[in-house]
This record gives sequence, C-alpha cells and structure tokens, in this order.
Amino acid sequence: MTTTVPTGESAGPAAVRRTATRLADGRELLYFDDSEPYVSGGATRRLDDPRPLPDRFAPAVGEDGTGEDGTVRPVTGPEMRQDPLTGDWIPMASHRMNRTHLPAADSCPLCPARPGAQYSDGEVPDTDYDVVVFENRFPALMQLPGVAVDHTWQVDDDPLWPARPAAGRCEVVCFSSHHEQSFTDLTPARVRTIVEAWADRTRELSALPGIEQVFCFENRGREIGVTLPHPHGQIYAFPFVTPRTQAMLRRAAEHRESTGGHLLRDVLDAERRAGTRVVLESEHWTAYVPAAARWPVEVHLAPHRDVLDLPGLTGPERDDLAVVYLELLRRLDRFFVDPATRAPIPLPYIAGWHQAVVGAGRDLGRLHLQVLSVLRAPGKLKYLAGVESGMAAWISDTTPERVAARLQELGPVRLSPAAPDDDTASHHDSEDAR
Repeated sequence: MTTTVPTGESAGPAAVRRTATRLADGRELLYFDDSEPYVSGGATRRLDDPRPLPDRFAPAVGEDGTGEDGTVRPVTGPEMRQDPLTGDWIPMASHRMNRTHLPAADSCPLCPARPGAQYSDGEVPDTDYDVVVFENRFPALMQLPGVAVDHTWQVDDDPLWPARPAAGRCEVVCFSSHHEQSFTDLTPARVRTIVEAWADRTRELSALPGIEQVFCFENRGREIGVTLPHPHGQIYAFPFVTPRTQAMLRRAAEHRESTGGHLLRDVLDAERRAGTRVVLESEHWTAYVPAAARWPVEVHLAPHRDVLDLPGLTGPERDDLAVVYLELLRRLDRFFVDPATRAPIPLPYIAGWHQAVVGAGRDLGRLHLQVLSVLRAPGKLKYLAGVESGMAAWISDTTPERVAARLQELGPVRLSPAAPDDDTASHHDSEDAR
C-alpha cells in the first residue's frame, strides 16, 4: 500500500515523499524520499517483502515457537510493573531474550537489499533508500491487538505491585542506506529529511491509544553499546511518562508556581545572557553546555521560539536545525584527539529529543535536544560510581565551562546564514504519491 501525508510546512521548492507499506510479518515500514525519481512519483520503492516471516501476532507452536511439544501458545507482549518505592514503571521485555545480538559478518539488517538477491534477512525490501522507518522486529514496547492498553493486574495478587501491558511502540530510523556512513557524513538536505521523519512519527505515535511520551534518539559507538554500526536511530512511544521527564515536570510546575515563568524558557534565556557556555548559535537555535551538566561531554540544543515538540517547528526552523545540528555533531567529533596521532576521535554519544508529553503537563514541556557522551578522555570511559548507580547522586568529572571552552575553540559560536543551494536544507513540501 502506498500513501503520502503532508510532511510539514513548506520551506522551498523540493519535497519529501512518504510511502508506507507492510513487511512480511505485518510490521509497518515507511520510506521518506527526497531524491528523484521517487520524490516526484516517477518511481516507487519496492513495497513487497519476500521473506518467509510468520505474522508477528500469530500463535506460536511449541516453546518459543519451535514446535517441539506441539502446544499452540498465543503471542505474548511485554509487560511493565510499577516500583512501589519510586513509582517508576519498569518494562519487562522477556520476549527479547531470543533476539539477534550480532548479525553475520557479511550482513546487516539495516542495509538495503542486495541487487539480484532472491532472499536476505534485511529489513528494507528495496535496493536503495533515502531515509526509512520501520517497526522494531524485537520491540521492548508493543501493543497487541485485542488487548486493552489500560488493562491492569497485580503481581502475586498483591496491590503493592500493579502491572500493565507495556503497550507502546518501538521504531528504527535508518538515516542512510550507506553502511559505512555516520550522521556527520550526511548533507544538510538529508538531515532535513530526517527532521521530517522525526516530526511525522512524533505526530502519528502521539495519537496512538495509551501513548504518553515520544522519544526520538540516536545511540552511536560501541562504548554506548551499539552493535550495528549502520547509521540509525530509534523512536520509543512510551505508555508512561519516563522518570527523568516526571522530575522535569515537577520542577517546571514548582518554578511556574513560584515565579510565574516557564522553566525551560528561563534556562535558555539565562544561558544566552551569560554566554559563557554557549557553543553554537544561529537564527533559530542555541546550543549550550548546561550549567549543571553531569556527563563528561553534554550539550543541549534548543529553539529560540517556544515549541512543544518536533511537529511544532516551522519550515525555517527545520531548515536551520538541519544545519546547526550537523555542525554541532561535527564539532563534537573533534572534541577529543588521539594524543599520539593528533587525529580526531569520533565521539560515542546518545542524542535524544525531549518533547512535551501527550497528556497532563504538556504545557510545561519545551522541545530541546540533549547530546551526552560517556567518553571522559581519549581511551577512558566514565563508569558510574556507587553513589551514582545506587543513589543517583551524580559527580561530574569536569566543569561545564571547560567543556564549553573546548567546543568554542572548534569553530565560531555564531553561524552565518547558509546560502540556499542543493546542499542546504531549504526544501520539503509534500507531494502526492498515489
């Protein structure tokens, strides 16, 4: 099935074409194309998936579906239990224990299909793509058909331990079809397409029943635990508000009560007034090292205008973001250098978008990106100490001012507006793909 929906406010003459299909086991896959002949409808990506995968919701036969004892078992989804001591919801995705850990040396499930190959276990049917999004084959959060998202029970029939289905959704975002690339190798135009994909998925996932928060993020580097080097990120649609967001909402509510202001707005304004920790600034965005940063390298990127989430960004803000975000990551990749060769050390990082929650407290949120790294020096990682792991009492290995000063050395703080050309991000109308 091929469908197209508007992908954001117009910002120029070009377009992004969104084409939806289903994989062999029923999972949704979406192509986001910005190149010809696909963007104009002159050609369509491959939509059929030839793999002999069973329907993911079909009953399994035998233990783990092996058929050993002939017993038919209905598919089960992940559950989540509430910690009575903190109130946190803890998803328990035991069905992921049998997922693939590392692919074969000569294959990658995120690469496009090999031309002429009859079958491969890759997730993308076509032999090429610009940006593609699909449901995770082994999700930590999943909504089962026929199971109410608000169904509750008690572990051991004890009211101390309420439980619910972990009825969310997990998606994978492939930033490029080129296996050896990283995000920093992309053009601003391609990053702009990724912004469209993030906004599209945030809008649609937020509308699913029971979803309370959408988190778009990228993990990069073996030090972070990444097992697939292919350039990709993920999107989690949570059926609960995450602990960090809950803490931020409490602080924002207290700040509003005591000052009448918006906490995240006031933090951005204060950082811009001080200027000491501002590392990058453009017409619509400012990147800064937060005054109370806890990670060895940590940078926040926030829009100047009050925006709740990625779908709320205007076309010019999305254009600007594609340039600023790419420049920020490229500078972070030069933060550390090898002491022997003086070559830059690619930074292992987690980059995640904090967006307003879907329900109560939404007005307290404000869009911003957090980029953090566990690398504290060349060849040295930050391991959480006992007080950090056991008590969440963080101790920084440096000061935010030192981190900001290093990033300020790597390029001008103020970015000049980019001249519009084929390598910038000034594009993205939507077109019909029927």
